[in-house]
Amino acid sequence: MTKPETTLEALYGVHRQELLRFLVARTGDPADAEDILQELWIKAMQPGSAPIAHGRAYLYRMAQNLIVDRLRETQRRMRRDRAWSDQSVGFVAAGQEPADEAMGAEDIMLEREEAARLASALGTLPDGARRAFELHRIQGLSHGEVAARLGISKSGVEKHMAVAMKYLRRAMLD
Repeated sequence: MTKPETTLEALYGVHRQELLRFLVARTGDPADAEDILQELWIKAMQPGSAPIAHGRAYLYRMAQNLIVDRLRETQRRMRRDRAWSDQSVGFVAAGQEPADEAMGAEDIMLEREEAARLASALGTLPDGARRAFELHRIQGLSHGEVAARLGISKSGVEKHMAVAMKYLRRAMLD
């Protein structure tokens, strides 16, 4: 059975102030040092699998590992944030080639075919559904405004829109 004065819990209590000074010196921030010391306490209180011969050295190694883990996590976050920021503003770092954001010929052809299918499908819509769709989706009028223009209720506009969307969905899937 381990003697109470050699357990990690007891050693942590004895060396807490030393560990805190060590962490402040390494991190340069007393608040970060306190956070890491708290993490160290939580890890030290977890039951171990084997007895530890040099508990003080083990606590210092744990503290150093927590500092390194935190540093790595900060660096990963900074790289991720930088990449996101660069991508959102279109920044290209020195030595890198900018990505060509222009559509390729195949993509242009596919878009044209899709537009032609959509135009053809619009021509096959029932007259009321076509007019409601054009006023709402193409001209940007609200359902109330479309209803006033066509002289029907908002419910009628919604039904025309449902019919139009059903026709167009089916046409685009075919």
